[in-house]
Amino acid sequence: MIYSDKFNDECGVFGIYGKNVKNIASTVYYGLYNLQHRGQESAGISIMNGKEIETYKGMGLIPNALHDKGIENLTGNAAIGHVRYTTQGNRLLESAQPFQQHLKLGSIAVAHNGNLVNAHVIRELMEEAGSTFATDSDTEVIIKMIGRKATEDGIINAIRSTVNAIKGSYALVILADGKLIGVRDGFGIRPLVLGQNKNGDYCLASESCALDSIEATLIRDVNPGEIVVIDENGIKSISFENNNKKMPCSFEYIYFARPDSIMDGISVYNSRVKAGMYLAKQKHVEADIVVGVPDSGVQAAIGYAKESGIEFVHGLVKNKYVGRTFIKPSQELREQAVRVKLNPLKSAIDGKRIILVDDSLVRGTTCKIIIKMMRRAGAKEVHFRLSSPIVKYPCHFGIDTPNSDELIGAIKTVDQICSEIGADSLDYLSEENLLKSLDNSSYCMGCFTGEYPISPTIHK
Repeated sequence: MIYSDKFNDECGVFGIYGKNVKNIASTVYYGLYNLQHRGQESAGISIMNGKEIETYKGMGLIPNALHDKGIENLTGNAAIGHVRYTTQGNRLLESAQPFQQHLKLGSIAVAHNGNLVNAHVIRELMEEAGSTFATDSDTEVIIKMIGRKATEDGIINAIRSTVNAIKGSYALVILADGKLIGVRDGFGIRPLVLGQNKNGDYCLASESCALDSIEATLIRDVNPGEIVVIDENGIKSISFENNNKKMPCSFEYIYFARPDSIMDGISVYNSRVKAGMYLAKQKHVEADIVVGVPDSGVQAAIGYAKESGIEFVHGLVKNKYVGRTFIKPSQELREQAVRVKLNPLKSAIDGKRIILVDDSLVRGTTCKIIIKMMRRAGAKEVHFRLSSPIVKYPCHFGIDTPNSDELIGAIKTVDQICSEIGADSLDYLSEENLLKSLDNSSYCMGCFTGEYPISPTIHK
């Protein structure tokens, strides 16, 4: 089934700790609401009272998944939450997170954003040693590894030992032993931020926009290779990996993250506007208006218009009540699904030469339909611009990426793609200019270059 000509991130995580958190379930609920864009298949909340944990989860969007779980009146001093989009593991309720396990020292709950490249190896070793697994999720591997070691070594040493063994991307929030614990992988591939609200409660979240929803202030990013332990004594930082090569995922800024988030010190909105400005400098074209494809293409279009001096126009109207649409792979139904989500504003584009800006091009199916829609609405010319480099390689670290033979950028030249999608011209943001838009820091760009911070060869 074909659902979208976009990448999808695996999930979002949220956690809060306080000595007396008011309305703790509601706090996590609304924190997760601002992370709903990171996963729409399932949602869950685990609440800790002392050392006891209760977990509630369901399928679908947050209101559908949690509305009838009776969580409103639950009390506790810490909680974690999760929204999920499946890249590894099946789409069943038992694979929804957080995962919970009962140990001799008390219960533990874990929520995970990311993807491990050696999970199958660890799983096989654990199964040989007698462990059983109920799902094919990476997160179950993590929680069972921690559980096996916690009885002898204590929870913090067990977590440290586990994260030293697993390889890949991960941002973890964990409830155990009366503590809220956050962990970010050694390269910082997946994001995780630390914040505090006006009551002094500490929060962990995939993005800073989740802190805004509960009136919490961003303190800092959790560092790559850092374990953050939050309990009644405050915050303790433990470094488990000294890695000088910080490499966050560049696609977080291009597409995944909300524009109102700040990640690793960079405004997502500003980075997208800059990307559009650099894109305008690359290849001049005469045009009347600049139009962005909602949502994440709009900020790059604003930057393009600012740099080029060509008027920015809201030429595509998005139906805000439509989520991801699962459709059968027929051309007619693909087009119908896109038309439900997006509709050209004929009065704004009729008779105009248009620069159409989007964030990325994966298979090329959706943009082809949008360009056709623009022409039907009267556009004289459609020049397509992408605020990311050419996507040529699959991701192994928590992004739902097609195989290379499904990536149009891997199998066709730029001229061939331009002809395939029906554009008058086509240009991608260069890798150099992408890095400039991100302040020339180091990022994972494996889907563009095929060079990854961790070798994917051990991925099953």
